[in-house]
Amino acid sequence: MDTAKDWTPGFFKPFVLILVLVLGLVGCSSTKMAYRYADWGIVWWVEDYVTLTADQKQQLNSDIDQLRQWHCSAELPRYQAWLDELESDVSSNPPDKATVDYHQQQLFSFFPSLLEKATPVAVNLLSSLSDEQVQELANNMAQSQREMEDEFLADSPEATAEARAERTAERVERWLGDLNSEQRDIVRQWSANRGEQTEIWLQGRRNWQLALLELLGNRNAPTFEAELEYLILNSEEVRGEAYKAMMAESRAAMSSLMHDLIMAGDRETLAQLQDRTVELNDDFEALTCSPA
Repeated sequence: MDTAKDWTPGFFKPFVLILVLVLGLVGCSSTKMAYRYADWGIVWWVEDYVTLTADQKQQLNSDIDQLRQWHCSAELPRYQAWLDELESDVSSNPPDKATVDYHQQQLFSFFPSLLEKATPVAVNLLSSLSDEQVQELANNMAQSQREMEDEFLADSPEATAEARAERTAERVERWLGDLNSEQRDIVRQWSANRGEQTEIWLQGRRNWQLALLELLGNRNAPTFEAELEYLILNSEEVRGEAYKAMMAESRAAMSSLMHDLIMAGDRETLAQLQDRTVELNDDFEALTCSPA
């Protein structure tokens, strides 16, 4: 699974949509559009799970707009500083393992503050749900879980590893360009070594969903806000010990993978990484913090 995305509590993925998008999971022209219209996209995503009233949509749009304004003024400069540093570190020679580790840590350091700021948005939305909406949410989360299990667990372990390799290759190619045969072999071996990662990830996802639904049964309690904040900010604890161990191993393995892929590349690989860094930085520079 994609480590950066897996860190995010499942139902609250839209609240880190801005960060995920601008860190390169879409094309650079789409990055600016997605950032400016993230509030609309988040409402659409939420309504895949629960049908909102007009008042709920209005409140969510207002909350997301405030979140986006904060993110633009407070967080984008941090991303730009990181990208400047990354560009410098790959400008001449391949980065060593310690440098790759450092930049991965920098990337993950952006998530906690965004999740913390997004928590009041989640509190406003979830505390406003009716009993019928909570049941709709539960049904749709269960259906989504079944669909993911069917998609990721239907094949043999070998086929699952091959599919993981393809997903991983697509993601790293956005940063490194087309992979050569040696790099593809590295990705395939890396994917084969992930063991039961998919099963653990799915069970952790299910654990978190069940905890959320249990909490929603007491959403009028005075402790609801504090308990929801814990659920969001301590996602790995809620998902279980196996999930925590898997994520720690996965992050270390991903850092090693990126280093190995860079070392197995050529000057074109470094040039592509540098170009992608510059493109993202230019996108951030072009964004303003005015309302969408």
